[in-house]
Amino acid sequence: MEAPLAFTWSWPGIDPASVDPSTVTVSRDPCGRWYVAFAVDVPAPEPLPATGRAVGVDLGVKDFAVTSDEQRIPNPKHLERRARNLARYQRRLARCQQGSANGAKAKAKVARAHRKVRAARADFLHKTSTRLVRDHDLICLEDLAVKNMVRNHSVARAISDCGWGTFRAMLEYKAARHGRRVIVTGRWFPSSKMCSACGHVLAELGLKVRMWQCPSCGTRHDRDVNAAKNILAAGLAVARGDPDHACGADVSHPGPPGCSRSVKQEPRPARTGIPAPPDRE
Repeated sequence: MEAPLAFTWSWPGIDPASVDPSTVTVSRDPCGRWYVAFAVDVPAPEPLPATGRAVGVDLGVKDFAVTSDEQRIPNPKHLERRARNLARYQRRLARCQQGSANGAKAKAKVARAHRKVRAARADFLHKTSTRLVRDHDLICLEDLAVKNMVRNHSVARAISDCGWGTFRAMLEYKAARHGRRVIVTGRWFPSSKMCSACGHVLAELGLKVRMWQCPSCGTRHDRDVNAAKNILAAGLAVARGDPDHACGADVSHPGPPGCSRSVKQEPRPARTGIPAPPDRE
């Protein structure tokens, strides 16, 4: 007769013997840990009390996020902090013979190092997203093309370590669960190049420029804080039902996937001469 297995229960206020799951999934990760996932029907949580606050969030690499009220959330850089140990384990694995016992042990150590990185990143994203949802009624984000950004090999590792896509998904489902709202601005919205004081848009703004002064009104901006303020203004315009006046941006409505988004608008090239009318038959 097999003895009962010891396990770690994540909900101390709930008796596991009283749970009546609809499905039970048993899985094993590459480092040898076993997990049991229960699917249980529970009532929807009560909406959080209104705070009357809205925030714009600008995501980045140096700082994970900068909010419109000038708060900076540092980037913990979980993968970079464990990169040296991970590289050492991978070198040991490369020297092992395939199929050997030592190779299996080295492979488990590499998998364990990756699991620690994933767990630390998920913990950080959960805590950050929960704090934003708890403290704000409206959260405004910028639509980032992460798949296109990671094609740049010089920053692909840092961007992947941030977990922007997972963070946005966490914000959206937590906001829907607790009665909050998340608005995502258009992908081509010039949040960094637009002056949050007068609306002037720069022609060019390099990535290395962190501080700039508006040539129209003279306001000096921090690049990330200014972008967060513009994202908030665009999100508030959408919340008022006026996306056409969202700081001149193309803002996407939160809604079903079938909603079309505006495309990047560029001035058409001018051509000399008068266009000839089409030939009539």
